Amino acid sequence: MAGKSKLSRRDVLIKGGIATAGMTLLPSHVLAQIAQLARDETPVNWIDEFGPPRSPDFVLLDWNGLESWITPVDQFFSASHYPEPTVDGDTYSLEISGAVRQKLNLSLDEIKSMPRRDLDFTLECSGNRGVPVFRGGVYNARWTGTPLAPILERAGMWDNGMEVVFFGHDEGEEVITPRRSEPLTMKQNFARSLTMAQAMDPDILLCYEVNGQTLPPKHGFPLRLIVPGWYGITQVKWLKRIEVRTTRYMGRFISRDYVTIREETHNGETVWRQESVGKGRINSVTARVTRVGPLHRIYGAVWGEPLREVQVRIDDGPWQTAEIIEGADAEYAWKFWRLDWDRPSPGEHTITSRGITAAGTMQPAPDDPYLAGKKTYWESNGQVTRTIRTFES
Repeated sequence: MAGKSKLSRRDVLIKGGIATAGMTLLPSHVLAQIAQLARDETPVNWIDEFGPPRSPDFVLLDWNGLESWITPVDQFFSASHYPEPTVDGDTYSLEISGAVRQKLNLSLDEIKSMPRRDLDFTLECSGNRGVPVFRGGVYNARWTGTPLAPILERAGMWDNGMEVVFFGHDEGEEVITPRRSEPLTMKQNFARSLTMAQAMDPDILLCYEVNGQTLPPKHGFPLRLIVPGWYGITQVKWLKRIEVRTTRYMGRFISRDYVTIREETHNGETVWRQESVGKGRINSVTARVTRVGPLHRIYGAVWGEPLREVQVRIDDGPWQTAEIIEGADAEYAWKFWRLDWDRPSPGEHTITSRGITAAGTMQPAPDDPYLAGKKTYWESNGQVTRTIRTFES
């Protein structure tokens, strides 16, 4: 809020981070201020139920309770496709092999002795919001590790290398029926690939800590890949091996599963396009509305791509630019935004938000042909409209 306006309770919580893991306790005078602000700013209940069903076995972000810019670890969404492996950190070794001049085997201690870097990154599952009950598969965290690119340079990738494949320790059986052959059952490790140019991005990290603590087993201990700006499927957990290949890698999770299929029209004919899920897309959600006397405040989050601005529309009114109140300087992390709404008329109102990327791409409306032609639930980033009821002040 500009000028001499008073900080809201959410401003203090976001800035102070009292709901985040590992933060220093706030002094008593700050806690007293928060208590006063909590009395001044009253939450307004939504009519719709956008929040996830509560389940101890399936953690999703609770949008209605969003207050921490850094998400506490116990609120992280987690998904895996094979049984969670148990990896001994004391004997752990990361293999870098394939089309390289020098094969490497690095212990966890060796990796931790390399240059250390922190990176704030919002990790979103590519299936988030693909079905109505899955609306909280996203969280923001501070990842700590060492950059990947210097390790690949040390190994020396061959000039004819095509891709870098990242294999996890998690494994399972896959059944494939090749043409003119009987079904083939084979054991595979979870894996995803990047092109050599993509893998050399200086911001990609091999991470061993999150939010200032050792990676929990569920989230990839002892080492995981973090590729900022990409969907969660690329962030390989329990990293086992990095292999440089001279041919395309065609594992299940890059060629058959996590593939977005769209129906398009070309020269009057229907054509089908299939693309492997990769980089994130612009996304935003309205999280909360509060009231301070006659003034209402609309809060939300935006993430996925470099941001130009966030716009909010109330009912069928004009789009208004929201204020970024946290995360403006964090390249890969979500931004928290706010829009003041003065003296709304009593009754039901709809609130819609949309993000606009630095390149000018707009978060699509649900009926946008880009989304309407999509036949799979991956990469569902349509605008979200929520409904609220206001009363006379």
